[in-house]
Amino acid sequence: MVMQMKSRIDEIIKMRGYKKKYVAEQIGVSANQLSNWIAGKNYPTLDKAFKLAEFLGVKVEDLYEKDKGQP
Repeated sequence: MVMQMKSRIDEIIKMRGYKKKYVAEQIGVSANQLSNWIAGKNYPTLDKAFKLAEFLGVKVEDLYEKDKGQP
């Protein structure tokens, strides 16, 4: 069984008062790619996850949480 992860990226971006487009530019990805990470359509590579976490002032593990709907 594959563990499903729920993104907290959007929540953290809003808490920091940033616009998604600005965050995407700062970490070197497209706004569409960032939106896909937020929607759970795909996940960032480790280097991008670390870059995003550093920019947002959080730990990498703070970007996602286990989907509570999963056993």
